[in-house]
Amino acid sequence: MSFQALGLSVLFEELLSKNNINIPTPIQAQAIPEILKGKDVLGIAKTGSGKTASFALPILTNLEKGKQLQNRHVNSLILVPTRELAMQVYEVFQIYSQASKIRIKTLAVFGGVSINPQMQKLQNVNILIATPGRLIELIEKNATSISSVETLVLDEADKMLNLGFKAEIDKILSLLPKKRQNLLFSATLSEDVQAVKAVLLDSPVIIKVEEEAKHDTDAIKQLAYYCEDAEKGPLLRHIIRSNKFKQVLVFTSSTYKADNVADKLRKNKIDAQAIHGKKSQGARVTALRRFKEGDLRVLVATDILARGIDIEYLPCVINYELPRSPKDYIHRIGRTGRAGETGEAFSLITEESAHHFKIIQKKMKKQVDMIDAKSLNF
Repeated sequence: MSFQALGLSVLFEELLSKNNINIPTPIQAQAIPEILKGKDVLGIAKTGSGKTASFALPILTNLEKGKQLQNRHVNSLILVPTRELAMQVYEVFQIYSQASKIRIKTLAVFGGVSINPQMQKLQNVNILIATPGRLIELIEKNATSISSVETLVLDEADKMLNLGFKAEIDKILSLLPKKRQNLLFSATLSEDVQAVKAVLLDSPVIIKVEEEAKHDTDAIKQLAYYCEDAEKGPLLRHIIRSNKFKQVLVFTSSTYKADNVADKLRKNKIDAQAIHGKKSQGARVTALRRFKEGDLRVLVATDILARGIDIEYLPCVINYELPRSPKDYIHRIGRTGRAGETGEAFSLITEESAHHFKIIQKKMKKQVDMIDAKSLNF
């Protein structure tokens, strides 16, 4: 099934194809047509299943057809539990909005940073991605209005409720118009999510996607290096050079870190490029083509775009930073060890990430050998 067959414009399909995304995931195939029809949707699917695109693409399509609100009013509100997810969702919208026939302004707002720059950027925002607490602060300062919101998304609702945002969500819901489209996405259908569903959704289409079959990691040789944060750069270069890898896919957790890692590799005469949502489409396509053709030695990627990177004989994947979920870790290292070939996956583990790595190993049901980087001569 193609994305155009789901009801999206050919422009979106062309953009997805250029990013090597050609077949909708199960949650996308089921949710996109229903959202385009204006129906309320409850989508249950695990992290990494393509949930963000399943609501981002139809929201952008519907915005093209409808009226864009002005001043401090927003068309679509996406509530998320964390700053990191806010930025990831923002990047997805930035990528896909390039294919829109109209200019669409998207903004992500969250706590932990100064509120003033966010207030200044809120003029004529069509799509607002927000953590609940910061959104309430902005509303109280009259910096934005949600009284005309046409589409509300609760993304990772289970995490939002687990983190204690229920009172804030209730307050936000009281400020929204009664007539609107509601989209609720969650990894689990917990009692809390069921309660929100009862209040929030009007005769929803319920889509539950079973967890995908696990990747076979037996063909992948995994190794972890325990190091200090300051040692990561030299250690990364040592791994690449000592193993004489011709093709290496490196994962980071943010666009800033991806650029930073690629820059330092180039300064040390290792050909590298970063690929993420803030890069232009042309730059992403060129970097991916060069990497696939073997003309680029190292590609540094964030998880958002990494799902479109499929290379049959990729020899090595390196986790410069760990992903948020164990499933994303499996997806990452599953880029190597394909088509009957063996592959290698390395992870750089600091004191801060050591506990999370233990959880990943437990979920994976496999222990990964770890070497103290201080024992190496690099």
